[in-house]
Amino acid sequence: MLKNSSFLVIFFWNVLIAALWHGLTLALGQRLPNSKFDESKECYAAKPWERGGRWYRENLKIQSWKDRIPQHIGKGGFSKTHLKNDSIEYLDEFILETCRGEWVHRKNCLCAIVMLLVNPLLVGLLTSLFVMIGNVPFALVQRYNRFRLQTLRKRRIREIARAGMEQNTVTA
Repeated sequence: MLKNSSFLVIFFWNVLIAALWHGLTLALGQRLPNSKFDESKECYAAKPWERGGRWYRENLKIQSWKDRIPQHIGKGGFSKTHLKNDSIEYLDEFILETCRGEWVHRKNCLCAIVMLLVNPLLVGLLTSLFVMIGNVPFALVQRYNRFRLQTLRKRRIREIARAGMEQNTVTA
């Protein structure tokens, strides 16, 4: 499609394609039902090699850079900068949002295929690289944070159960 076009035409179309693709996936991600982002689905579940997020910490040193990348908070959206509280309901909502964010960034990575198809080879490789760099780190952070939140939720559930058991204990 863009194989014999000038630099400016190629640049314009690449920016337009990427912007439209990313805008559409973001809008779709916000409009899909929450059931689409169920943490128990295979695509969101931890893989054995991830070792509950330790792989990201040990191999990617994710904890040293994850807070430096920007986040998108839509109108009335959910801020993922830091925990506002540790209630089970809040943690469930946070976990859901990590699934939604991962889904959007993974779907955005598919734009790299389009870039390869419509561009001359070198330009396609370069724009695909930009698309991947602009999405893969964000998807990884979503997964890493989800594993941490799931661990925190399990701990909170145990604490709540333990507190309930202590309240139900009768002293003689």
